Amino acid sequence: MGMLKFKATQLFDGYRLLDNKVLITRSDGTIEAIVEAHEAGESVRELHGILLPGLINCHCHLELSHLKDVIAPHTGLIEFLCSVVTKRNFPIELIQEKIVLAEQEMYANGIVGVGDIGNTADTAAVKAKSRICWHNFVEVLSFTDNKAMENMAHYRSQLEVLSQALTGSSLPHRSSLVPHAPYSISPATFRMLNEATQEQVISIHNQEHPAENELYINGGGEYLRLFNIFGIDQSPFPVTGQRSLRSVLPYFDRGQTILLVHNTCTTQEEMEWAAHYATQKGLHLQYCLCINANLYIENKVPPAHLLYQTGASVVIGTDSYSSNWQLSIASEIKSLHHHFPAIPLETILQWATLQGARALQWDDRFGSFEKGKNPGLTLLDVQAGTSSRVAINE
Repeated sequence: MGMLKFKATQLFDGYRLLDNKVLITRSDGTIEAIVEAHEAGESVRELHGILLPGLINCHCHLELSHLKDVIAPHTGLIEFLCSVVTKRNFPIELIQEKIVLAEQEMYANGIVGVGDIGNTADTAAVKAKSRICWHNFVEVLSFTDNKAMENMAHYRSQLEVLSQALTGSSLPHRSSLVPHAPYSISPATFRMLNEATQEQVISIHNQEHPAENELYINGGGEYLRLFNIFGIDQSPFPVTGQRSLRSVLPYFDRGQTILLVHNTCTTQEEMEWAAHYATQKGLHLQYCLCINANLYIENKVPPAHLLYQTGASVVIGTDSYSSNWQLSIASEIKSLHHHFPAIPLETILQWATLQGARALQWDDRFGSFEKGKNPGLTLLDVQAGTSSRVAINE
């Protein structure tokens, strides 16, 4: 089997930035070695930028791709959520067309794996043909206990459609039921989800807005506007007197890996408490940052430096076209690097590659340039916030 050789301005192997190195792969993209440039011999392909393993997008909503440019930036989260609920019904042909374009965009940008949120199975046909690896997070919404069993049955049916669509693929696709957010899941539904997801990878939107905490502290706040759309005139959730993370994380105790997404209002004290609880219960917490979505919706940034300082496990997502200008992990890297210059670039690149692969349990294949892996090759321009897939043999 022939060997291919690649030399870029810098090489990031999943762990560190390297200079004057050459990556050697087999003709199918399987990693063979990293060698000094003077040892590589002839026929080395020269590239401009950072050559790194394929990017991992840990949080996306592919099914909302038709909402690109529909919801204006900086509306605030509550108005944004109301808009998503009331504006997502478009002709199915248009929805499918936009899903196709978004999947193509991510593939061309060098994204090899996606943790994708979905309330429907609208993405099944596209994913069945995709060269991206998918973890389908089938997102449950169930505001009240009396609808919990009915709602769970509905989302299980969507899970089955997506799972069947990806059966037989050579890629390690996976699907799981997940809670949407603390403001949309009843206690009985949380308990059912805990039972259904033992030792699985799941996600939950976490503390995007102060009103989420207010809901559990006193039962009030701006989320009551969202509930009114669903015909609910008061908070259906128990008042705990605690902020939302302390109120809902204790529902889980079955060894799950939990991606906590957004975290714009999460404090150091809560992170420390959550780490202690996770250790006690055998949970694995991952903090997923989607900085451009935070900037798009509320012109705010997440506490990335705090997460870095505390040594938390961090991954990166794009969120959806309803809340972002593009589905680009490279753009997320650029924004994090710009807003948090004290975080080493190597660390941010780890979040976008190896840590993302570990969080989604794909690190046996993706995330780093280690012999025997086939992680894909991506060329990154940090300053421009752009990336592209490096073709192997096509």
